[in-house]
Amino acid sequence: MEITRDLLMRKPAPAYEKLKDGEWEQVLAYAKGYKDFLDAGKTERDCVAEAAFQAEKQRIPVYTRHGKAIMLIRRGKRPLSEGLRIVAAHIDSPRIDLKPYPLYEKDGFALLKTHYYGGIKKYHWLASPLELRGIVYLRDGTAVKIAPGNDSPVLFITDVLPHLGTDQMKKKVAEAFPGESLNVTAGTVPDAEEGDDRIKFAVLSALHKRYGMTEHDFQSAELCLVPAGNARDAGLDGSMIGAYGHDDRSCSYAAMRALFDCPAPEYTCVCIMADKEEIGSEGITGMQSAFYDTVLEEMCTAEGTPLSICYQNSFCFSGDVTNAFDPNFADVSDPQNNARMGHGPCVMKATGRGGKSGSSDASAETMSKTRRLLDGAGVCWQMGELGKVDQGGGGTVAKFLAMRNIEVVDIGVPVLNMHAPMEVAAKIDCWQTYKAFLALYNDC
Repeated sequence: MEITRDLLMRKPAPAYEKLKDGEWEQVLAYAKGYKDFLDAGKTERDCVAEAAFQAEKQRIPVYTRHGKAIMLIRRGKRPLSEGLRIVAAHIDSPRIDLKPYPLYEKDGFALLKTHYYGGIKKYHWLASPLELRGIVYLRDGTAVKIAPGNDSPVLFITDVLPHLGTDQMKKKVAEAFPGESLNVTAGTVPDAEEGDDRIKFAVLSALHKRYGMTEHDFQSAELCLVPAGNARDAGLDGSMIGAYGHDDRSCSYAAMRALFDCPAPEYTCVCIMADKEEIGSEGITGMQSAFYDTVLEEMCTAEGTPLSICYQNSFCFSGDVTNAFDPNFADVSDPQNNARMGHGPCVMKATGRGGKSGSSDASAETMSKTRRLLDGAGVCWQMGELGKVDQGGGGTVAKFLAMRNIEVVDIGVPVLNMHAPMEVAAKIDCWQTYKAFLALYNDC
């Protein structure tokens, strides 16, 4: 047998170089729709509402839980006993939540106490324009949505000026920005009425006029601070998207769009947009919840198929982002095993921390099927890991699908600035991720 240089794996070319005529226009059109989704979906509740609205236009069944998790299901030709084709992603993103009793007055300011959600670098959120979003249930049970427009006043968390920051800059980053100091400035003008807490009362009066709420209603509210402003094209060439929430709405949107664009699948296709991934997939809307099993079990029971058999024969992409190699911080990555921006979605055999703790660690059989599926659909993709082995790490929903005996592997968009108020992703990587999910749904 002749031995040639084909034994070596060639360095992959950027996905841009593999585009066919007319495909760049498809990339741009997809990016526009994705940016619209990001602007509409600043919170998981917003994402569920937007996904349900779009799915209903497509006449696709929608299943939701507490308005924070959603499943979209397109029935296939084959029975459920032959399994499902699933893309599971998450729609929650790191943010700043309000505490149960947030509002107080101090030294001429009305302030809001907060509790950050998910893994963040706290200093990213200081001196940045923020907006209040969420839902409030009033005393009588009326639900009021809090969603200010782009022309509304912004909120902010202050930082000390560099002229007086000598002591702050001597501290370690983890110590210089304690969570209890992330208090939001909400107002400065006192109410005209005499009494205590006049600035606090003025802020409450504004909330009451707009939303009908009182201070007691914070007890039944779900309010958070997210970055103000819309998704924007990034880079002088406009090749990227700068926005809040690429992690993990880039994969959620791709999963939804792929389901819409797969009109007659062989297998029943499921798009899962889960909540609470950033804090361990806990709770009634997280991927560990029985909500997802309950919906699918009802479908299986109607066909006389045990849910366990359906799961055993299913295949799933856990759609979640990974880090894109950043030359400014090259020392945290293994360049040979790190995803590159502009080279398509990254397949991650294992996630987790250190010795793969918290990872489902996909088998060779799963990886073989994934390779053949993506290559057969002409998807530009790559493999990688989340940084150097002992540098840190992170988890996804994959292990919770694997616990259900569902064959699963992680795949998602490489992202810069992950978990910051402005994350960055390449348009072509978002589009190629959509193509990867469409390939799974079209699996036959």
